Amino acid sequence: MFDLPQEFSDRMKDELGTEYDAFIQSYTRPAEKAVRANTLKITPEEFEKLAPVPLDGKVPWEESGFYAQGEGLGKTVLHAAGLYYVQEPSAMCAVPELEIKSGERVLDLCAAPGGKSTQIAQYMQGEGILVANEMDFKRHGILKSNIERCGVKNAAVTCQSPENLAGYYQSYFDKILVDAPCSGEGMFKKEEAAVREWSLKNVQACAARQAKILESAHKMLAGGGRLVYSTCTFAPDEDERQIQNFLNLHPEYSLVKIKKLLPHKVRGEGHFCAVLEKPSGEHAEDFRLKSIKPSDKKEFEEFKKGVISADFKNIVKLGDSVYSLVDNFPAELKAGVKLGEVKGGRFEPAHALAMCLKPKEFSGLEVDEATAIKYLRGLTFDCTVENGWRVVTYKGYPLGWCKVVNGVAKNHLPKGIRI
Repeated sequence: MFDLPQEFSDRMKDELGTEYDAFIQSYTRPAEKAVRANTLKITPEEFEKLAPVPLDGKVPWEESGFYAQGEGLGKTVLHAAGLYYVQEPSAMCAVPELEIKSGERVLDLCAAPGGKSTQIAQYMQGEGILVANEMDFKRHGILKSNIERCGVKNAAVTCQSPENLAGYYQSYFDKILVDAPCSGEGMFKKEEAAVREWSLKNVQACAARQAKILESAHKMLAGGGRLVYSTCTFAPDEDERQIQNFLNLHPEYSLVKIKKLLPHKVRGEGHFCAVLEKPSGEHAEDFRLKSIKPSDKKEFEEFKKGVISADFKNIVKLGDSVYSLVDNFPAELKAGVKLGEVKGGRFEPAHALAMCLKPKEFSGLEVDEATAIKYLRGLTFDCTVENGWRVVTYKGYPLGWCKVVNGVAKNHLPKGIRI
């Protein structure tokens, strides 16, 4: 047991009354761990059979979520293959409340590191458009890496403030998730910094920032749309009162439900979410940004021969980079998959291309676990296949590209994601 901030303890005692002792007792137990099977690549049933870590039951509010045991959950070969995402179990509760339907426009406004964005992508199953936004540039890079690893094919990863983003997307999105930056009271067991940095002043600062983010989300939500607001904190100023203040400003919204998971009542560290619906009204159909017409794709088509069989639509060349973009969305925002780059008249495939391919859509080079780890470290390895580009696979699932030259698989895994 560690020391909790006194003012936090006093507030929780006032709020919980007779439940306070059970709440405090929850801090004597280890933090719960969980993973979420990535249904863009594998079914939950298949994942149970392949799971590289011990599983310990299903997460009740997410059909692809499993409690897990052990260390190094994010350091396995199958994690690198994007078959699962390590996510705190309580944090899985918000995305199902969006009730995503095929073909919708969805925004994850505060998206890094990508747990909820990749969860949203699973529900979308490649249909519609997902905009995953993170205004912090360093965290934006982590978000993009996780989107690629999980094989998401219909996302634009943006790095904008909510206010700037609202200037482009007036009344555009059918569903918006605001997983707001918060005081992190649900992270006390997992992060010492969350305890050290907590203060009543910080709670108030977070609440003020959250109100501004919600206002931007309101501007971007289309008429008839659904907004889910979530935090990993228990502070009423950031949770219930935040929502009440929003409803006071926007009484036209309906409050569908409030869900508050507390660590003494569930297997998880706690989470809050509120579901709001906007009345029918404006629904934007186009942008002020100029779209770009599909480009010549001869280099990519030449590369594909004997390497991949998957079909890609809306192929666009921006500079030397080649993308497959989603329908009816500005090419400048690169919503879709980066296929690769044209260098010296030849096509060089991107990591994102390998990671979004499904079995039987590519020419693979299957490796054992030891060789897979060697590959993930950025090393070359010997092989007996013909020269050319190959997708390195483990148990049939892509890890990335190599280029075989005279019996040696040259490593083309991006340096930033090597272990």
